[in-house]
Amino acid sequence: MKVTVTGATGLIGPRLVARLKDRGDEVTVLSRNPDRARDALRVEAVAWDPMAGPAPAEALSGRDGVVHLAGEPVAQRWNGPAKRRIRDSRELGTRNLVEGLSAADPRPPVLASASGMDYYGAHSDEEVTEDDPPADDFLAQVCVVWEGEAQGAEDLGVRVARLRTGVVLSAKGGALAKMLPPFKAGVGGPVAGGRQWMPWVHLDDIAGMYVTALDDDRWSGPINAATPTPVTNREFSKALGRALHRPAVAPVPELALRVLYGEMAEIITSGRRAIPKRALELGYAYEHPDLDEALRSALAS
Repeated sequence: MKVTVTGATGLIGPRLVARLKDRGDEVTVLSRNPDRARDALRVEAVAWDPMAGPAPAEALSGRDGVVHLAGEPVAQRWNGPAKRRIRDSRELGTRNLVEGLSAADPRPPVLASASGMDYYGAHSDEEVTEDDPPADDFLAQVCVVWEGEAQGAEDLGVRVARLRTGVVLSAKGGALAKMLPPFKAGVGGPVAGGRQWMPWVHLDDIAGMYVTALDDDRWSGPINAATPTPVTNREFSKALGRALHRPAVAPVPELALRVLYGEMAEIITSGRRAIPKRALELGYAYEHPDLDEALRSALAS
């Protein structure tokens, strides 16, 4: 296959690109810094600023699929400009990608586009599936407009899979990497009581789900990209302590997080018990369905 990837130098992109290359696919990445992307990933790289205009049609024409991962990092202190960047990078950036797809000839038949579990907002202990509606908080509405722009490609005859991603397990970035220093020091523990649910997925599996979305015509619409075994923050903390052979009993109060992170703390103190109903129906075979094994694997890599 010939595949174009945006946001390829982020958390998921390098593992996805490696998987595609390992099976012989030809990969092109779209990047604000194509020289850096080319050096890091050893693939063809084409310049594109998602906020500046349509994606270059020449980097999309004749491709067998497109994966869209680009977006401003959410894990930063939210102020007015930061929240605008978070939303605009997804709304306008995806709109500009779809505009590039409209000019591509021949047009890629599939777009696998990132989204987030924040679509559902905060829930308690009830299970949440792709059938549940969106919430009305900031990140939920970011996911709504993000997915809405991606769905615009369906009007062009493109199959669109929207992967609502859980907590990605990687020691190189994301939530797990931020948790490691205090846990390694023996002062990690549950956050804000630890009762909030954490839908999680190993980096290998989220990369695998994107590859499957490219390959399998049945993968379309919203897909919860997480394992079938979400855990509470307290359970996750205990598992991480076991993986590191460290205690995990030092609680982190919600007030401290709100002082440190402001409004952004809600993504840490709230959660949802999201189940990957569609992925299970479609028969996705998880490589790392067990949390203890997945954490050992993530830390080893």
